[in-house]
Amino acid sequence: MSKIYIVLTYSGTVLSKLIKIYTQKEYSHVSISLDENLKQMYSFGRLNPYVPFVGGFVQESPNYGTFKRFNKTKTKIYSLEVDERQYEKIIRIIKKIDLDKKNYRFNIIGLFAVALHLKIKREKSFYCAEFVKYVFDNSNLQIGLPDIVQPDDFSRIEGSSEVYTGMLNDYRA
Repeated sequence: MSKIYIVLTYSGTVLSKLIKIYTQKEYSHVSISLDENLKQMYSFGRLNPYVPFVGGFVQESPNYGTFKRFNKTKTKIYSLEVDERQYEKIIRIIKKIDLDKKNYRFNIIGLFAVALHLKIKREKSFYCAEFVKYVFDNSNLQIGLPDIVQPDDFSRIEGSSEVYTGMLNDYRA
């Protein structure tokens, strides 16, 4: 068995504040990490820490990029055990998207549609929760996420264990 990490965050950016207003949930972003130190987290978000509405596939870390710029980011981290086949599939899916990341876009329309309880799916386009759900669904993880998914939905995955709650910069594995 291997562990993956589900990282919920709230950075306080304008977009995260808007998401928090309409979801009424504490966290507005979700990432997936393959290591407990969170050296690399994967998601869809802003490509440049200083440009809020240009997004795509991102490799995140508390030590650089958006989370370094917004260093008061709150987080809740969960671990989830997966079998080796699922773990390898997760790695392959992330690598495939990473290799083709120039052709992927941030699904801003789909993100705002969530507030209206609508799903707008665009090819090679994700918002953060949509991406993590896609990775899980295509890795044969049966975790029962809703079709219109929000970051908070990942806090209720059966079999996951809460690892940490607090400031992202204070997290130590």
